[in-house]
Amino acid sequence: MDNTFDPRRLDIKAFAQAGAELQGQSPLSQWPRLLDEQMAGTQTQEHLVRWHLQGQLTPVTGGPSRIGMLLTAEVDLPMQCQRCLTPVVETVKAERAFVFVADETTAEAMDEESEEDVLVISRDFDALSLVEDELILALPLVPRHEVCPQDLPVGAADEAFEAASQRPNPFAALAALKKGQ
Repeated sequence: MDNTFDPRRLDIKAFAQAGAELQGQSPLSQWPRLLDEQMAGTQTQEHLVRWHLQGQLTPVTGGPSRIGMLLTAEVDLPMQCQRCLTPVVETVKAERAFVFVADETTAEAMDEESEEDVLVISRDFDALSLVEDELILALPLVPRHEVCPQDLPVGAADEAFEAASQRPNPFAALAALKKGQ
């Protein structure tokens, strides 16, 4: 990893002008918001969050170059299968291009027409928070196994419910009394 750039306090303009790259990996336990998405009780092994950032300048005809960054990240995240309710490890990948502009008004105007996400430039940008945000946005809506490891029950049978439905209805006795009048 390049020691001249700190991903927690990244000078975006200098990073892009240098065409620099940053990459790293760290345990999932160091990413608190992403860790909240993990299925409870599945910490049998420590999963790693792997990330890569690439600064870039894109020439623009008749104007200053556009400041940008490419982000890729990946993590194997243990989640709960929504079919069988057992753990399933989902590989979550994020790949996104960003353009940086001077202010919020410009970002809002460009965001409508740009394919890249538009963010406001900063001298102390927390790129690792952005990595975590993008991985959270890439989470599957419904995590599940391709084929669940155990057979799923196809019917629901509750013995307590069945026993309760066999008891005589107390209102039936009242109805019989009413007929006898």
